[in-house]
Parts: sequence; C-alpha cells; structure tokens
Amino acid sequence: MFRVWAFARHSPFCSRRSVHQSLRANAATESSTSAVTKWTPASIRTGVIARKRGMTAMWDEHGARFPVTVLQLENCQVTANITTLRKDNSEYHAVQVAASDRPPKTTTNQMLGHFKKAGVSPKRIVKEFSVTADAHVPVVGTTLSAAHFVPGQFVDVVANSIGKGFQGVMKRWNFKGLRASHGVSVSHRSAGATGAHQDPGRIWPGKKMAGRMGGKRITSQNLHVVRIDNTLDLVFVRGCVPGYDDAHVLIRDAKKKMVALAQHNQAKGLYEKVLPKGVLDLPFPAGTEELSKTLPPVILAPSRRTTSPFIPRE
Repeated sequence: MFRVWAFARHSPFCSRRSVHQSLRANAATESSTSAVTKWTPASIRTGVIARKRGMTAMWDEHGARFPVTVLQLENCQVTANITTLRKDNSEYHAVQVAASDRPPKTTTNQMLGHFKKAGVSPKRIVKEFSVTADAHVPVVGTTLSAAHFVPGQFVDVVANSIGKGFQGVMKRWNFKGLRASHGVSVSHRSAGATGAHQDPGRIWPGKKMAGRMGGKRITSQNLHVVRIDNTLDLVFVRGCVPGYDDAHVLIRDAKKKMVALAQHNQAKGLYEKVLPKGVLDLPFPAGTEELSKTLPPVILAPSRRTTSPFIPRE
C-alpha cells in the first residue's frame, strides 16, 4: 500500500537560501545540487504546522473502535532555510515554516517584507524546525501537504494545553485529600502541611501546591498516523493531542520511535526495523502539494492488531 512513497520522484535541489545570521552573506550565489536526495536513518526532516479540528472515532479491520484526532494543514508553506554557525563552529540547520493566511492589513511591515521575500502570502504563525544539513527544502515557498507523513509512522505533536485556571492540589497534582469524616473540619480538599522545621524554615522550590493549571507547552509523543486525506490535507493520529479545537499544533517525526530508533537499528544492522512495519520510505526532504496529487485521495494504515479482540482466546 505504501510502495507509492518508495517510487515517488522528488524535485531536485535548487538553490538553498540561508538567513538568520547565516554563514553566507549572499544566498543567491550558492551552488545548486542536481542529485535527487533520499531519506536516510541519519536524516531529520522538517515538521509542519496544522490545526486541530477535533476528535472522532474509527474502526480497524477487526471491528475494534479507537479514538483519533483530526489535524488539518492550512496552506503550510516554507518561508526560509536557515543555516547558522554556533560558538563551537558547528552548524545549525533549520527550515522555517508558516501557516494560516491572514489579511495584509493585520500584518506588521517587517513580516510583510519577510513573506514577500519568500514569495508567500502573509501568515498567522511562523515556526522553525531543526533539521539535518541534507533536509533543507530546495524551493522556498513550497507548499507542504498531508503526504509529508506516511500512514503507519509515528509523530510527536506539540501544542499549548487548555488552561484550567487556579486549581487545588487534588485536581492539579492528584492528591488524595484529607479525611472525609472524622477529625477534619471544612478542610477535606486541603493540601495539609507544606512547611518544614526551623531548618530549612522555608518551602522548597517546586513544591506541589495549588496554583495555575494548564496553558503550558505539551508534547504528545509517539502518536500513530492511521490515515491521511490528500484532498483535504487531513492527518488522522490515534489518541488525543493537547490544545483546544482549531488551535495550531506542530507535527514532526517522533524523536523516539522514528529518529532515535532508526539510527539505533541502522547501527545494529537491523535494516528491516529501521522504519515501522508497513512503511517503506519517507518523502524527502518533504511531502509537497505536487506529491499529494500523485497519490490516492485517502490512504489508510494497516491495523497494528493481529488478532480480533472479539474472539475468545483458548
């Protein structure tokens, strides 16, 4: 089913732009590379910006129901390729991505000039993803699509969690609380004693106490991509992701089950386990809008379940 990625031809490298304290002062004079690049276990691809549309349910081939979150790419485009020299003389490589069009009159003049230089319309959100040197997107302004991810692979989703306001210790830290019957007067959900003796005579930093809950940057790791829709640019991931509906989220290849595991299995010589089962290759350097037009409208991942949950085991 996923052999289409293995034989898909990607556009060759054109000129690579360098911005943001770049090593090269004139990006237009950089040499172009005509060789078609291919994903390797040492490669780290760029991520994409999507919007969380909500949750629904799906059924696998055995009839078992499981929850999924629908993420939609909203005109996600590459705005810059970044190359920066660190203090230890190593190079930092990144791809800057922007998404969700906005009116020019609500955009600052500085950002209008930046988007004009990249050849894209003004965007609401701009983020950058660290990549390896071979994973720069050759053409600035390229539109990324849901075909960037292969059904069957794992991704990490980053977003701000829903804010809960000021909460007590039972809701915030799952404290048991005090006794509900004898010996406690109007303090059943209290945290209890928090101080120490005269030494140290203070509250230690990081003490679990009541306070503001939620509204923090959260990463949901190793989510399974179960389906993509190339017509609507939808990515279906199994499970829940942080954030409210229509919030912007960042999606990238899972650091543990994709990047680290691929490098580990490659070093061990386990070449058949470099990628997850059923995934033959990844679009490299990125899954573009042109690639999605050559693929089926909807692609499903095979079920990871090997036996039916409705058949009793002997």
